[in-house]
Amino acid sequence: MLKHIIDEEVSLRLFTEDDDEEFYNLLIDSKSHLKKWITWVDSVESKADTDESLKLRIRGLAENRGYPMWFAIMYKGKIAGTIGFNDIEKINGVGELGYWLGKDFQRKGIMSRAFKAVIDYGFLELGLNRIEAYIAAGNERSKALPKRFGFLEEGRIRQAEWLHDHYEDEIIYGLLAADWK
Repeated sequence: MLKHIIDEEVSLRLFTEDDDEEFYNLLIDSKSHLKKWITWVDSVESKADTDESLKLRIRGLAENRGYPMWFAIMYKGKIAGTIGFNDIEKINGVGELGYWLGKDFQRKGIMSRAFKAVIDYGFLELGLNRIEAYIAAGNERSKALPKRFGFLEEGRIRQAEWLHDHYEDEIIYGLLAADWK
């Protein structure tokens, strides 16, 4: 899947090194919005930081037998965010889904469309048996997404993540290939 057109507004595509400036600007513009739930955004201080992130995402393509793990979420031709698998456990067929959208792209249904496409990709192309999402317990908007697509809340990991000034529980959501329609 080099580019997957979802509809006239939203598509998924592979990242390229040419995305460095646009990706960096999206992160910087959305930093205060994202940092409440994503701690690594504080480590982005220069374009060089996003350059390295893009190189890792591109390199992951070769390491995963040509199947991409991460996608740029495109909205009307602009990078709106990212979605993909933080990790794929090949032996057990489990993928851990991660995602975020820039602040100016919220509440347009973009992530719902991308989320469904990546679930299809995980089950149909990658042959996963299970997709998981680990979400901060207080992040209500992010928790709503897996619920909408039939993921079950399977557990809570207490104080699993340090979010700037406190520990936050994580909720585990899971979806099996057999349950995906």
